[in-house]
Amino acid sequence: MKKNRISTLQEFLKEDPGDSFVRFALAKEYEKLGTLKSALDTYEELKKLDADYVGLYYHLGGLYVQLNEKEKALKTFEEGIIVAKKLADFHALSELHTAKTNLEIA
Repeated sequence: MKKNRISTLQEFLKEDPGDSFVRFALAKEYEKLGTLKSALDTYEELKKLDADYVGLYYHLGGLYVQLNEKEKALKTFEEGIIVAKKLADFHALSELHTAKTNLEIA
């Protein structure tokens, strides 16, 4: 079932390579399958293509935490905080602050 989701999302992305939501959803599917390298690559590509896609920072930072890349995670959360402030997305801002603080005290 999940393989079908990945194929479907890849097809959507071929049709519209600029669709940030589809790219984000594809990264999440890779993450769910445990193919973390593919998830990381997809998140990083999204960041390059649409740095204002604020939802990516929490999840990319979390993936870095899973990969024991604490400094990269902290930097990602900090970048997300800047984007969330710029966009006045207070929900994302709160989540990113919490994630960053929790990682700092861990």
